[in-house]
Amino acid sequence: MTSIIIGFFTLILLIVCVLLVLVILMQRPNANSGMGASLGGGAAEGVFGGETGNVLTKATVKLSILFFIISAGLYLGYLYAASSAVDTAPKALSLSSVGTSAPAAPAKAPAAVPVAPAKK
Repeated sequence: MTSIIIGFFTLILLIVCVLLVLVILMQRPNANSGMGASLGGGAAEGVFGGETGNVLTKATVKLSILFFIISAGLYLGYLYAASSAVDTAPKALSLSSVGTSAPAAPAKAPAAVPVAPAKK
């Protein structure tokens, strides 16, 4: 169930990203040239009227806020899904627990070599 919700909000995030890019590209730059004018910056005035800057600015702010909220929610959703997957995963068996013999003793550390004190 969690993966379906995460997938749905990921799709919503992609749609918001595309809309945000389009709204930003529709805005008129300061010098009335550049990417905004070439991709329909003048057509936005015909649709939204003389207050195009205000409408596009408000849309940019709202889409940016929505982008950050959905991104943070998806992050928390992925954390929740990862923690629940770790808790329910079966324990891995090691070779020592499968065998019938007793576990091997750990290797002994090498004996310390005595060091003579330094002469003064």
